[in-house]
Amino acid sequence: MQRISTRLPFVLCFALALSPSIAPAQDALADWGIDPAVLGAGGSDLLRRAPDSAIDGVFQAVHAASQDEGESRALCGLFEPGADRSLQGLNAVATRLGPASRERFADAIAQALVGAMQSPPQPYDAAAAKQSLKAAGATAAILHDGFTRGLDASGSDAASRDARCQSLRWLLDAMQSRPPSERAAMTRWLLDQGLLQLSS
Repeated sequence: MQRISTRLPFVLCFALALSPSIAPAQDALADWGIDPAVLGAGGSDLLRRAPDSAIDGVFQAVHAASQDEGESRALCGLFEPGADRSLQGLNAVATRLGPASRERFADAIAQALVGAMQSPPQPYDAAAAKQSLKAAGATAAILHDGFTRGLDASGSDAASRDARCQSLRWLLDAMQSRPPSERAAMTRWLLDQGLLQLSS
């Protein structure tokens, strides 16, 4: 069995995952020893199967891009209510980033997809992940006066979205100091639930 590189090109991964005709993609993946049935899963399901190291790579890419105010708006959209966090949604976000951030984000997603296709579902405790996020949020609230106000902003107007986005950026900064496995669990939770569910 051939061993696939964890750095498959982004275009190949997304072309396989988003192909309207999935049969050729399944044949190609089977040749590489990857479970093609995983292609039928949603984005959060795929990322839940990826190893912690790959999910932490996604976190690092998101955190790095969030340091740029313009690029953070694209990323913040992933965590809005009703956001499309499928593979298509992740791809749409990637296209709105600058070249360096787009490459970093795309590479991280590609590696996570390859890891997911080669791995069984990973152990994941959603309740523990939420508690870790709340602890990171408490740190962010201590450091930034507007964190809780932004987290609780539930409106659909621009001001509310901007406030939530700023709180997300502060939350990501707080998450950065946590151990990789804990960051991975928190990232899985955020990609599955979105930011507003954190305040419930």
